[in-house]
Amino acid sequence: MSTGRGASDVTEPHQTHEPVAQRVTGAAGSSVTDPIAQDRVIPQATVTRLAAYLRVLGVMSDRGTSIVSSEELAQASGVGSAKLRKDLSFLGPNGVRGVGYDVNRLRIRIERALGLDRGHKVVLVGVGNLGKALVGYGGFSRRGFEMVGLFDSDADRIGSTVGDLVVRSTEELTVACRELNATIGVISTPDEAAQGVCDQFVSAGLRCIMSFSPIALDVPDHVELRRVDLAVEMQVLSFNSARNADQASSAPRVRVAHAASASSVPSTSLPAPVGAGSTRNGSVIAP
Repeated sequence: MSTGRGASDVTEPHQTHEPVAQRVTGAAGSSVTDPIAQDRVIPQATVTRLAAYLRVLGVMSDRGTSIVSSEELAQASGVGSAKLRKDLSFLGPNGVRGVGYDVNRLRIRIERALGLDRGHKVVLVGVGNLGKALVGYGGFSRRGFEMVGLFDSDADRIGSTVGDLVVRSTEELTVACRELNATIGVISTPDEAAQGVCDQFVSAGLRCIMSFSPIALDVPDHVELRRVDLAVEMQVLSFNSARNADQASSAPRVRVAHAASASSVPSTSLPAPVGAGSTRNGSVIAP
C-alpha cells in the first residue's frame, strides 16, 4: 500500500491531515431564505470548537431553549464570547444584536458546516469492552452517525449480537465496507492489530478513520486520521490539576508577603487572583 506518512509524523494525541485549517462549505440556515456562506478556510481549532458549540446547543434545544446570547453560549462552552463570535463568523451572518442566536437555526448551520447533514455510516472493528461501549453510546445517532457494521477476529465474538448488529469476521471487512457504503472506520483493537485493520479500511476506500490505539498508524495523504489516546488525555488532566494546585498554594503566600511590605511595594505589583485572565476550554489553562 502506498503511504504518505510514517509513525514519526504523528505528534499530537488527535491527528488530522489538516492541523492548521480546512475548507468548509454550505453553512446554510434552516430556511431557503438564509444566506449561504461562501467557501471559507476555517482553522482546525475553530472546527473543534464548533463541534463543542453544537453539543451545547443540542443540550439547550433538549431543554426547550429557543434563543441564546453569545455570552451564555460562550460560558456554557468554556470559551470567551469574543472567540465564540469570531468562530461563528466563519458560518456567515448569525444572530441579531441585542436578541441573540436562534438555537435550532444555529445548530443546523454548524451541522452543515461540519458535514453532518450528509449523514455518516460507521463500521467498528474490535468488539471488546471499549468497542461495546462505543456501540452503546446513543450520542452518535443523534449527531448523524449511524453504526452499520461490527467486526472482530475473535471466533467467540463472531456471530454474537451487540445492540442490533451481528458481529462479523474481519475477513469480510474490505468487501463489507463497500457493501455498507461506510464512510468512517473506527479501530478499537489491540495495538498489534491496528495497522492491519487500518490497511483494510484504506483498501475499502474509506477516507476517515478514528483509532483508539496509541500507536501511530501509516495512512495515505488523502485519508483523515484521528487518534484518540485516552491515557494521554488523562495525563493532560493530571498536568492541569497539578498546575492549578500549585497556583492555589502559591497565591496566598504572595499576598501575605505583599501585605507585610505594603509601604515599599507598588500596588501594581500585586499578582492577579488565581484564575484571573485564564482560559478554561477543557484543556488549556493560561499560566
